[in-house]
Amino acid sequence: MSGLQRAIPDEQLHALAAELEEAEATGVMLSPFSERFDGMTIADAYAVQRAWVAHKVSTGRRILGHKIGLTSRAMQMASQITEPDYGALLDDMFFEPNGDLPLSRFVAPKVEVELAFILKADLHGPGVTLLDVLRATEYVTPAAEIIDARIERISRATGKPRRVLDTISDNAANAGIILGGRAVRPDDIDLRWAAALCIRNGVVEETGVAAGVLGHPAAGIAWLANRLAPHGEGLKAGEVVLAGSFTRPVDIGSGDVFTFDYGPLGTFSCRFAGVARGQ
Repeated sequence: MSGLQRAIPDEQLHALAAELEEAEATGVMLSPFSERFDGMTIADAYAVQRAWVAHKVSTGRRILGHKIGLTSRAMQMASQITEPDYGALLDDMFFEPNGDLPLSRFVAPKVEVELAFILKADLHGPGVTLLDVLRATEYVTPAAEIIDARIERISRATGKPRRVLDTISDNAANAGIILGGRAVRPDDIDLRWAAALCIRNGVVEETGVAAGVLGHPAAGIAWLANRLAPHGEGLKAGEVVLAGSFTRPVDIGSGDVFTFDYGPLGTFSCRFAGVARGQ
């Protein structure tokens, strides 16, 4: 999965990126790319993602960090992969806690709980370790990630679920991020045991602990720094890196009020107003 082999030509990759941009704007989801291109590779999927992110940057968006997904053993088995995936966090994806979020920004959103690492030093692979990540981290804070689907989660044509190739192309399903609660230095607590409740309309929908992310949430940050190295890239001081969810995603509906309770790390909430584009 870590190879750089490509099967789809550049002009087609840019066309697929344009399709994703259109799907995000209109709320009309695309058929899975993995069904349309039999020889599609992981490298192709990341190339589509990079082309889409580059388009957004060309229109004025700024990259503020990265997200890591598919970090739990259960999600990897369900997706038939052996490592996580990653995507970009753009400036317009950040929302303030304890307020209303417009559902019209999204197509078919869900929410997850995780920890966000804010870096004070660069991290460049190969060879980045978990301890390197902790030394390079300014603070860690609770977060909620809004994931979305510009590509059909279940193909209307075949009835089959999309593959990891589709999720990667779709910027690893990223759409929004809320930072809240109490920030801590990485050595203030045992980050493995940071826990959270995801509460929707007063009902506890999901619970989890951060050790569900590769055994330690910082492990995913190290993985990403090393994964970016073949591209001549790394993680930069000041960037926000979402370490990966330790709960399953929860559906979002119009008017839903979510509370994210991280115990000693604090609580924050949000309400989703309006209607999603895909509804």
